Amino acid sequence: MTKETTTNQLNYLGLKFLEKNWETCLKQVEKKQTSYVKFLSEIIQQEYELRVENARIYRIMKAKIPDMFVMETFPFASQPKLKKKMVLELYDSLSFMTESQDLIFIGPSGCGKTGLATSFLVHAINNGYRGRFICFSELINDIYSACASHNQKKIINKYANYKVLLIDEIGYGVLDKEKAGLFFELMKLRHRKTSTLFTSQLGFDEWGDVINDKHLTAAILNRLTVNCTVFNMKNCISIRPYNVTNAAEK
Repeated sequence: MTKETTTNQLNYLGLKFLEKNWETCLKQVEKKQTSYVKFLSEIIQQEYELRVENARIYRIMKAKIPDMFVMETFPFASQPKLKKKMVLELYDSLSFMTESQDLIFIGPSGCGKTGLATSFLVHAINNGYRGRFICFSELINDIYSACASHNQKKIINKYANYKVLLIDEIGYGVLDKEKAGLFFELMKLRHRKTSTLFTSQLGFDEWGDVINDKHLTAAILNRLTVNCTVFNMKNCISIRPYNVTNAAEK
């Protein structure tokens, strides 16, 4: 069997590691006089690890995360009011995923709520869960625009099926009754089945100003607060870097 034939067969079988490293693997076997069992076990392990890593990279790509924030870079020293130990326990244990818990990050612009929420999303995706990042306004517009072709149920189900969904910046714009109803349908489908992460500058008492329907607001908040952790960052300082150059004389 020629090298080209072997390469083509490995490519067809999807054995990417072996395809790329076939010659190197053969040389190592000859050099180390490895047993067939050990050789095959090592190849299987390496193929497995490569596929797991490629799947992780694919999930990250499909999540459409604008900025890849990770917990290791979050400036806890700049936010002493945040309970670091509690945050890390929730993060490391992945209990927010295994218990289908909602996480709600509330605070002013620049305090790091989106970065912190994103780190939870990335951590879940890295551990095998399928997730998505989306701005609140984009989410609502995507669902509502599907109504024209009567595909809103399909779009709602798409977002309902993500194991972890980060909805960023609830509070920009006011929903009419139809849009509020669509948002409620999504939240109802995700309730106690998946983990939803929210960021907002608004406290719960202000969500009614956005949803614009007191009954739907109460129904949504009732579901969210059944099993959730709230990150109250209202007293946290802004950590957003600014680089302002004054182009005019004072």
